[in-house]
Amino acid sequence: MSKVNLDALIPREDFEIAGVQNSTNLFSSISITNFTGGFFYPFLRKPDFQRETNEWESKKILEFIESFINGELIPAIILWRSQTGLYFVIDGAHRLSALISWINDDYGDGEISRKFYNGIVSEEQIDLANKTRDLIKKKIGPYKEIISAANDSKPNPIFIERAKNLGAYSIQVQWVDGDAKKAENSFFKINQQASKIDPTELKILQSRKKPNCIAARGIIRGGQGHKYWADFSAENQAEIQKLSKEIHEIIYSPVLKTPVKTLDIPLGGKLFSAQSLPLILEFVNMSNRIDDNFSKTIDDDKEGNITINYLRQARKIAWRINSVHPSSLGLHPIVYFYSIEGKHKPASFYYMVALILELEQKNLFNDFIRVREQFEKFLLETDYILTQITRNFRSASRSIPHVVDLLIMLINDLKSGKSINEFLQNIIKIEKFKFIKLEPESEDKFGYKDFTTDTKSEVYIREAIKNGLKCKICKGYLHKNAISIDHIERKEDGGIGLADNGQLTHPYCNTTFKN
Repeated sequence: MSKVNLDALIPREDFEIAGVQNSTNLFSSISITNFTGGFFYPFLRKPDFQRETNEWESKKILEFIESFINGELIPAIILWRSQTGLYFVIDGAHRLSALISWINDDYGDGEISRKFYNGIVSEEQIDLANKTRDLIKKKIGPYKEIISAANDSKPNPIFIERAKNLGAYSIQVQWVDGDAKKAENSFFKINQQASKIDPTELKILQSRKKPNCIAARGIIRGGQGHKYWADFSAENQAEIQKLSKEIHEIIYSPVLKTPVKTLDIPLGGKLFSAQSLPLILEFVNMSNRIDDNFSKTIDDDKEGNITINYLRQARKIAWRINSVHPSSLGLHPIVYFYSIEGKHKPASFYYMVALILELEQKNLFNDFIRVREQFEKFLLETDYILTQITRNFRSASRSIPHVVDLLIMLINDLKSGKSINEFLQNIIKIEKFKFIKLEPESEDKFGYKDFTTDTKSEVYIREAIKNGLKCKICKGYLHKNAISIDHIERKEDGGIGLADNGQLTHPYCNTTFKN
């Protein structure tokens, strides 16, 4: 399930401030009125290392609001107060944001969110917000209608009861005593207990000033939202936002909708998913050949120049994967990054990024183009081979060098005239690939009367791929984000710009391979 983006509702701020704080005489609970006026909500903040508030699905937001209205037991919110008088959320940002979203009718697309994202809210985010709004309207009712129910000529008795509860119930508050460092340590300790932070996200939070982490945050949000690069010069901030937006659009446009009913889908899958941030950080790291130990080997970026360099290298690889840039191979997402059921495969994304880096280093792009039609046939018909490698080496990261070796061997064998079957017979004789079985594992599929989302996607993809557009030069599949119009008879040879002299190709095939 996709997660609702509530990240805008509590602003972030750096709280690395000297001085020890204590909770003497501070309030012990938060009521609904604390969010509708007074002196609490305007001064509520998330630490700059706080993960994005986008981990709850619509149903979970609904359930929490229901729990609050019904006076059910809710875990205490943990806060820390800075010397400047700001209230920082150490634990409970999702809980507070759920209430704030209901009060302000802002589930990622309202006034607060639009201002936060400079008016640029993705179609996917708006769609999720509307679904959440409709669910809460049906199950609970809009906040404004509930609090005004007593003044209606024919008041809704259920709304009246809920309004009374809103005035009576509150959420307990616990306070962290000590300095900013103790508050930060408390955050990481708390968030590794009941609801653990994803390991990749934890690494980003703890290394939040490293250039690769800043770059990954920028790409995920398309240069919008909280500015993790706010300490840099105005010129560098603008460049980071421009590069981030460009890479974001290459990877996440068009929006993925399920069931799949078009072959025009994004490289990176759904933006609001648990795999998004790990995928982008790994992409930045691979593009810049940064190892997993970066928290110890890379210094914080003080000025933003290193972040910009990382983003430029990531953009170069993104251009190469699928864009209208002359270097683009135009790798079709359905062929390279998705299952037949329309599910995004992060492992395959990593494998192809690694392959591109290898092809670039060894100057093998033209060899790839020469065998591309058969290469893509291999991916479509024997995707279980890569799955077996991933399982054998127990992770995508450990499998990368082995998959790249296999794919380079495939390109070489196809180039020498061998068939896919001959290639497969050869690789199972190699010691490190002897575990490979040349038949997919049988799956017991339970049949439902109605088609599932996955089944609908599979039916569409199987039919659509049969008639998918192909490059007239390499015969590989064409994606709408990477189409070039090529002169069949070159301009240098007298060819003119008439439709009869035009053909659809990949940018690289047109600008480099053909010439």
